[in-house]
Amino acid sequence: MTRSDLLALPPAVNLVTAGRALGLGRSKVYQLAQRGEMPVRTLRLGSAYRVVTAELLELLDVQPE
Repeated sequence: MTRSDLLALPPAVNLVTAGRALGLGRSKVYQLAQRGEMPVRTLRLGSAYRVVTAELLELLDVQPE
């Protein structure tokens, strides 16, 4: 994902999108989330997972201009 793509993300994203930003595949991010080992806060909403975009951007050191 480009910097512009990252800055255009909504406040929370699904695991697949977070994985793309981190360079990880779908299976790997789901494994990490299930184990509570994602490097950013992961919210469990029913059967869905969401990642807080602000924390993802901070981890990747992407800041708005």
